[in-house]
Amino acid sequence: MDLFSHPEFDHHEQVIFCHDRELDVRAIIAIHDTSLGPAAGGCRMYPYESEADALTDVLRLSRGMSYKNSIAGLPLGGGKCVIIADPHRPDKHEVLRAFSKHVQTLGGRYWTAIDVGVGPEDADVLAENCDYIFSRASQFPEGVSTSQFTALGAFTSLQAGVAHVWKERAKAEASDPAARTDLSGLRVAVQGLGGTGRELCRMLHEGGAELIVSDVYQPAVDSVVEAFGATAVPAEEIHKQDVDVFAPCAMGGIINDDTIGDIRARLISGIANNQLATPAHGQQLRERGITYVPDFLANAGGVMAAATMIYSEPSLESSRESVLSLFDRVTQVLAQAEAEGRPAAEVAEEMAGKRIADAR
Repeated sequence: MDLFSHPEFDHHEQVIFCHDRELDVRAIIAIHDTSLGPAAGGCRMYPYESEADALTDVLRLSRGMSYKNSIAGLPLGGGKCVIIADPHRPDKHEVLRAFSKHVQTLGGRYWTAIDVGVGPEDADVLAENCDYIFSRASQFPEGVSTSQFTALGAFTSLQAGVAHVWKERAKAEASDPAARTDLSGLRVAVQGLGGTGRELCRMLHEGGAELIVSDVYQPAVDSVVEAFGATAVPAEEIHKQDVDVFAPCAMGGIINDDTIGDIRARLISGIANNQLATPAHGQQLRERGITYVPDFLANAGGVMAAATMIYSEPSLESSRESVLSLFDRVTQVLAQAEAEGRPAAEVAEEMAGKRIADAR
């Protein structure tokens, strides 16, 4: 694991390998860039097959957080941490308490929050030994969570993608503003039905979309099928479906050499991080006439809503308004990418990178 020559190393400011002797907990914290402010990004708990896999993931995720926080207009840099462990282990909370002490030693240079395997209640456990935790269950009114804002951002971004791709559906705003975001009759394939994916399904269903869904956890599939009349397909078949929109909401790398030729959707817009296995896949999507909403835009709603506590007083109304602004950000990126004949991810990264460079 040669860090500095690692293909995903992108001039990261710090990469910290953490270990707890008593619990044999292994974790990695990656701080990509703090030019805009303290690094912020979630804590992922996942049973990686190897430490090399965990390192690759945390380097990619932390870089993505720099771009996400930048293009969202936040005064925050990018970072991420991964705990190499099964989130279903019985001593999970002890693991979180032990790991959080490592975050505390950074003195606010890095703030962490929820992610795969770590929910809002878990974030409150992290906060028992650490002052630099956001997106905690205790920070929101009962029944409200960060995942709802993440889903709202994903839904808003998908609506912007639909308005861009199906311009004929979007009538003149003056006569019918709602036509820009009309999803009725569209077929959407959703991969991944965790808390955020399920909430996105609810919004899509209420918006009139027809759902095709998959997840490796069958009870989650059964719940969405029953609640929203969705059609279930095997997890390995979800990207192949004859749909209008493909919404990846599971792990990253779903758009790769093996899958890209099977994708039949005209629009890809989902919550998963690092959906493109490589930047070249963004260009391949463009050449195939498939519009791609960059993942770090589509999934920015959660951090836009929850991270306000780091630098201001949070409010549900202001958080919601901030997340809804993603419609215009996505529209701008897609329009520029189309005008310049470039992949949308490349355009979005350039916009985010410029803001970081200016701050630096």
